[in-house]
Amino acid sequence: MSKATGPDPQAPDPHAPGPHAPGPHAPGPRASAPHAADSHELIRVVGARENNLKDVSVELPKRRLTVFTGVSGSGKSSLVFSTIAAESQRLINETYSAFVQGFMPTLARPDVDVLEGLTTAIIVDQQRMGADPRSTVGTATDANAMLRILFSRLGRPHIGSPQAFSFNVPSISGAGAVTVERGGKQVKEKRSFSVTGGMCPRCEGRGTVTDLDLAQLFDDSKSLSEGALTVPGYKAGGWNYRLYASSGFFDPDKPIRKFTKKELDDFLYREPTRMKIEGINMTYEGLVPRIQKSMLAKDREGMQPHIREFVDRAVTFTTCPDCDGTRLAAPARSSTIAGISIADACAMQISDLAEWVRKLDEPSVAPLLASLRQTLDSFVEIGLGYLSLDRPAGTLSGGEAQRVKMIRHLGSSLTDVTYVFDEPTIGLHPHDIQRMNELLLRLRDKGNTVLVVEHKPEAIAIADHVVDLGPGAGTAGGAVCFEGTVEGLRASGTVTGRHLDDRAALKDTVRAPSGTLEIRGANAHNLRDVDVDIPLGVLTVITGVAGSGKSSLVHGSIPADAGVIAVDQTAIRGSRRSNPATYTGLLEPIRKAFAKANGVKPALFSANSEGACPTCNGAGVVYTDLAMMAGVATVCEECEGKRFQASVLEYHLGGRDISEVLAMSVTEAEEFFGSGDARVPAAHAILDRLADVGLGYLTIGQPLTTLSGGERQRLKLATHMADKGGIYVLDEPTTGLHLADVEQLLALLDRLVDAGKSVIVIEHHQAVMAHADWIIDLGPGAGHDGGRVVFEGTPADLVAARTTLTAQHLAEYVRA
Repeated sequence: MSKATGPDPQAPDPHAPGPHAPGPHAPGPRASAPHAADSHELIRVVGARENNLKDVSVELPKRRLTVFTGVSGSGKSSLVFSTIAAESQRLINETYSAFVQGFMPTLARPDVDVLEGLTTAIIVDQQRMGADPRSTVGTATDANAMLRILFSRLGRPHIGSPQAFSFNVPSISGAGAVTVERGGKQVKEKRSFSVTGGMCPRCEGRGTVTDLDLAQLFDDSKSLSEGALTVPGYKAGGWNYRLYASSGFFDPDKPIRKFTKKELDDFLYREPTRMKIEGINMTYEGLVPRIQKSMLAKDREGMQPHIREFVDRAVTFTTCPDCDGTRLAAPARSSTIAGISIADACAMQISDLAEWVRKLDEPSVAPLLASLRQTLDSFVEIGLGYLSLDRPAGTLSGGEAQRVKMIRHLGSSLTDVTYVFDEPTIGLHPHDIQRMNELLLRLRDKGNTVLVVEHKPEAIAIADHVVDLGPGAGTAGGAVCFEGTVEGLRASGTVTGRHLDDRAALKDTVRAPSGTLEIRGANAHNLRDVDVDIPLGVLTVITGVAGSGKSSLVHGSIPADAGVIAVDQTAIRGSRRSNPATYTGLLEPIRKAFAKANGVKPALFSANSEGACPTCNGAGVVYTDLAMMAGVATVCEECEGKRFQASVLEYHLGGRDISEVLAMSVTEAEEFFGSGDARVPAAHAILDRLADVGLGYLTIGQPLTTLSGGERQRLKLATHMADKGGIYVLDEPTTGLHLADVEQLLALLDRLVDAGKSVIVIEHHQAVMAHADWIIDLGPGAGHDGGRVVFEGTPADLVAARTTLTAQHLAEYVRA
């Protein structure tokens, strides 16, 4: 864009519209030259090198909708989130004082030469909402805050301030003497205080109470000497076992079921007692409190897999009997408006709650009611009217969490900001994608720049401008393959362009089931006594609009003993020290092979253990913390970023040291460990699975934090492919996958079925539906309008019937 020229750039533009002059779109005399301020119509990125980007330069039009496409791992998120949005946020943070910046996350400047024309970025990503047990849809969107004020003003009987309706505030009171200085003398006065909170005292605002299933802790038919304890780490001979067997409170040779009441109480619940056991001073404690402190107090995600499995088996969560799962104390439940308590309001489906609030007419709280109505209507408009405000935030899928975050931006009066979306169509039925497209266009039409990372052709179709990254993934990606219109993309010959009009055809023949998995009377969440037979030995797709009850049917109703391997959407947790080798367990056989070949300890070949470079502690980089300024990371001079001590790098396997092995791609490593001196069958099997799910290009030592959403999803799938079980349940496996990757996924699902497995997929992608052997369609709507099976049969029958929303969209997709 050329800048306006004139005798004096500072002088007012004589052609600029005056107070009563026609606006830029109104008919009127044409301005002879644009205003200098109107020349900044582009966001310019020059030389972006974050992650795998290779000196990328793009020009993005402002106040338009730009879609970024490309295979999973091609660098879309690196350009949009790690470069454009990150720099915008960093520059805004720098406008605050140093004191305020000290409390904010410190952001380093992205690795880019020039970024011009940035506007304030609002990021709406797919990060799952905090799984804190007290976080609900209502608390995450401010709807609860407004409801609490409403009930504190209009609720009868009146019980107190908004805090009295909050399940996060406990009721407390206290009294005592305070010393006050008055007239040079210190005077003691009695003071008392009380806070009325709404937290249920029994479950502390969680809605559930936990209990330990004693049958999972020990076998009561055996004695301690016979190995009655079944808790991990309590094997006969170990310290944990000896603590009980040698305590003297009971006979270790007596079966537990024959213990007296006192012996059983000492064994299970005794308070901590200092005593001598086998000549050593120790603290004896009952088995139940000991397990609660040592295992249950830890974050579930941080547990070792075998401990997590034990905890999942042993801990039972039951609805709190005092508050009936509402999380609220009795006084908060007793105060009502028009016969409805705040617990009733939060349990209602949001679309029904919006109707109830609309009927309230109270001038004294009119602004509050208007704001609450707007928030609840936004839920309905965005397609989340089927949720309730008391739904725990941690149970929302990635797509639902993203749309909940969108709610606060829908009615916003802000313009000229950049909205950044990460696959907003995730978890949406084709019927709902149309609605999402309208919302994105509405944000653009208010004068905002909308940047969207997306794979779905229906969402790419509405773009004003497209940037296609690739051509491949990882090191084979990171370059701009195409920049222009959607029509230009179609004709461009890039991977995305070629696949944009791909349509999977319906199968000519479908596989015959080898048996059935019976589900009877399923009523989890919104299911209505559903009876359904899921065929085994075939590819079954469960579909239906968002909120129709698919996850409730599959995750909540399939019997636990059916041998199910579930791969859900929960995010992979991992620090910058975690990588595909550590996450999949691949590093274990590699370390053992290195140790055996060189006659040393396996711990030497771990960058988190003995073999770590002492200068950078195995991180490969040295971080310098600069308080409120962005920290500086420099490559460690001692190990040159290799993460290991020099002495460790002298040990070789097949002519390579451990750092060279970790720098290999999955494909290279698969070849390396498949034959010759470096043959390690256990490592080769894991690498085979990684290549199977299309991750052959990944470096096995690459930090997990640098992987894209689609790559993490497939990494998790590869890990679970080794699990023992005959039924795979996959929750939206096409999340984050490019159209070209979906073909590869379908081939993988076919291989699993042909190997004798049963595959059940919850999916909205029409290509997966068309490829299925059997479809179960739930609906007809969401929330209480769903929860029923509206179709069971083959995809061809579904298209022929055209009785459901899914059928209509699938028929349109296969052009039937």
